[in-house]
Amino acid sequence: MENKPLANVEYLALKKLTVFRNSIFRYLLRAMMASMFIGFGVIVAFKSGNYFYAEHSPFAYPMAAITFGVAILLIAYGGADLFTGNTFYFTYTAIRGKMNWPEVFLLWLMTYIGNILGAACFALLIHLTGLYDDPTVSGYLLSVVDKKMHVPTAQLFYRGILCNWLVCLAFFIPMALKEDVAKIITMLLLVFCFFVSGYEHSIANMCTFAIALVIEHPESISYGGVIHNLIPVTIGNIIGGSILMACFYYFVNKPYLDHDEKVLE
Repeated sequence: MENKPLANVEYLALKKLTVFRNSIFRYLLRAMMASMFIGFGVIVAFKSGNYFYAEHSPFAYPMAAITFGVAILLIAYGGADLFTGNTFYFTYTAIRGKMNWPEVFLLWLMTYIGNILGAACFALLIHLTGLYDDPTVSGYLLSVVDKKMHVPTAQLFYRGILCNWLVCLAFFIPMALKEDVAKIITMLLLVFCFFVSGYEHSIANMCTFAIALVIEHPESISYGGVIHNLIPVTIGNIIGGSILMACFYYFVNKPYLDHDEKVLE
């Protein structure tokens, strides 16, 4: 059963809540760190994929998907707070009666704000490095951003649902594994699946868009495009994490969870 991983989900949620209650500023810094870690993944992914993109190779996207996995490893082992994962952790813990709902929604909001701030700071740092000043280097990133900003709203919404379902699984399934090597391989495989499938992750998009906007870009890439993408994707991510993960795992495991609690009593 998933009892032990679910207990870990509660533990992590309550740990995050403790950090927030002790210092909102420290919590925001942890959230900023998460999007900066994703920013590292974005840079590695699109720099790697650009070599293939420049040669019109079909391996551009798979290569980006493989290398983007560094982001989840940094978040999982680096102690950062990611909005998409928190939609699962906090919702599940609230359903279990260990958190109150106003705090859940407030923590979602503060995590999202921190992720935005981190994405903006990371984009500024990348701009100052000059790594994307050459159009031949930024071509692949800009082409992907352009496409993401012009996907129909309904499609973005459903891609957001599927994305966070898979991303939350990438954090959740390794909790049942003992060896770090097995955990890392599982995380990398599931992140590869989400990326190569073309699903939409609000915070990864946020970081990618921020970088695209601070470098030389075409008029088709705009702040309006950012809003068009992030609103439906964020709502979809919330549903994927809170409904398909938190509510589903609570419902299918409730009899066993109740039994364990009675035994402990």
